[in-house]
Amino acid sequence: MSIISLVAAIAENNAIGKNQQLLWHLPNDMKRFRELTLGNAVIMGRKTFESLPKGALPNRKNIVLTSMPEAVFINSFACESIDAAIDLCEKEKEVFMIGGAMIYKQALQIADKMYLTIVHHTFEDVDTYFPEINYNDWEEVERQAFEADEKHAYPYTFLTYVRKRNV
Repeated sequence: MSIISLVAAIAENNAIGKNQQLLWHLPNDMKRFRELTLGNAVIMGRKTFESLPKGALPNRKNIVLTSMPEAVFINSFACESIDAAIDLCEKEKEVFMIGGAMIYKQALQIADKMYLTIVHHTFEDVDTYFPEINYNDWEEVERQAFEADEKHAYPYTFLTYVRKRNV
């Protein structure tokens, strides 16, 4: 059975985007995203897929959740539900939910792991937010903090959480 993981970059006020675009450019976050997801499956909503500058992410199984199963997504699979998408990933070691907000909201209930980048800034002019996380359900297992620099306008922290299991 695959590990279900969320990967997201979120601001301190849970903001994640505006007009289907990220609110920041953090090259190290993009590098981490690529390293985590390469060779695995990525599940995303239609709007997230449409926001990808070059279409489907290479060297990953791309699955797009859509209410229009007849829609065509080049180099990707279309599914109507998260369960159907996960069923397509039975051979994958790890399956990554990569957005948008509605996908994160659904996946937060079933995820085993979260890879978060916290952008240490509050963004006001946004239209998309990450859902509230009940951190009592999660154990932090890794943390790396970074200062702003010439390539990164904001300080940020990479965090990894695993879901706590009742014994």
